[in-house]
Amino acid sequence: MASSNSHIVICAALYAIAGAVASVPAGCACRDLSGPPAWGRRWTGGLEKRALSGKRQPLPVRGFTLTGRPVRGSFPPMSSKPPSFTFGIEEEYHLVDLASRDLAAAPADLMAACEEELGKQVAPEFFRSQIEIGTQVCQSFDQARAELSRLRSTIARHAASFGLAPIAASTHPFAKKTALETTPKARYQALARDFGGIGRRLSICGMHVHVAIEDADDRIDLMNQIRYFLPHLLMLSTSSPFWEGEDTGLKSYRLSIFHELPRTGLPQRFESFGEYQRTVDVLVRAGVIEDATKVWWDLRPSARFPTLEMRVTDVCTRMEDALTIAALYVSVARMLYRLKSHNQRWRSYPAFLIEENRWRAQRYGVSDTLFDFGKGSLVPFADLIDELIGLVAEDAEAIGCLKEVERAREIIMNGTGADRQLAALEQALGRGQERAEALKSVVDLLIKETVADL
Repeated sequence: MASSNSHIVICAALYAIAGAVASVPAGCACRDLSGPPAWGRRWTGGLEKRALSGKRQPLPVRGFTLTGRPVRGSFPPMSSKPPSFTFGIEEEYHLVDLASRDLAAAPADLMAACEEELGKQVAPEFFRSQIEIGTQVCQSFDQARAELSRLRSTIARHAASFGLAPIAASTHPFAKKTALETTPKARYQALARDFGGIGRRLSICGMHVHVAIEDADDRIDLMNQIRYFLPHLLMLSTSSPFWEGEDTGLKSYRLSIFHELPRTGLPQRFESFGEYQRTVDVLVRAGVIEDATKVWWDLRPSARFPTLEMRVTDVCTRMEDALTIAALYVSVARMLYRLKSHNQRWRSYPAFLIEENRWRAQRYGVSDTLFDFGKGSLVPFADLIDELIGLVAEDAEAIGCLKEVERAREIIMNGTGADRQLAALEQALGRGQERAEALKSVVDLLIKETVADL
């Protein structure tokens, strides 16, 4: 779960956008209450210079089911200026002891060393055995790759000097929740009290991707449509098959834990940003939450900045997998905006159906199937990804991330972090190791793969 003060520079930079904060009414729960940070950079768009154009004509789209012929005036009007589609990535890691391979609390000196080098791009998380990083605002995937490489390698280098290592996995293979210590910050202590017993199970890590959609109503309109694709992104990211030494049978057990919290899961549909604000304000006025940072949906409008934040995914063990998922997400957002510019939109499906795909994604992973609701049947995920790549290829090319998007096929072929962890355990047991030692071999794999692509 991301920290409330949003240390992440990708978000801080959004304060510098002209008019962005002004678009949020004063006193609204969705308005940032802390004032603009001093470290912000402008979030300006690589795609702003490539504004979408063309007549409003039907687009030939194969494979996925759209609403059919374009209907003018049946959905919210487009903003006068297209989104910039700049983006940023947040990742959370566990810290493990290199000797025991168990979770280990970050020493104060480790956090100080990381903060001295990385500034506000690094922060502690809910438990002391977790650490969070965030990229700068990225206008290209080459920049994002360099950012993630620098951040992962810096954490690994400083951790090693304390006999520790970061692992990019959403759950630790065998750690026990009874040994965990909540970070001594007021926010996390308050959350621990509020969550009760559930909070003691929150030793989970995720990946969040922000994409800049500067117009508030565009953010809501795209959020409504992107919900359909969240299971696809989750399926590519899974890295949490184990919990306290047991194979859970799920590829993303993290999502089951997180779903125990309030205000999680799929967002509902909203007709406008105003409706979203009014809905959140019901809880704020009742004193249930302070502001919209306590809304932890799989996809949400940022409570502080003009971004749409994708939060459904596990943290990816391999950095290149993370870049592929981020590229797909940004490309899908641009594709949907492009359809809107031609008076088309993605067909709306009930949350009941999308939730079924979400369950299949967390349970079975990339080697299995998802529903194609247009066909009314289960389709191999590999086939759906081929169709999705074709659908967003134009947008990925415009963004400059077609290579990253097409790499989704490699994830399916080679498996996700969850698949490789399960294979590592099976191989270690096959070599005659006791289960406890075999699980340590899984941690060794995670340590190695977390820095493998740097």
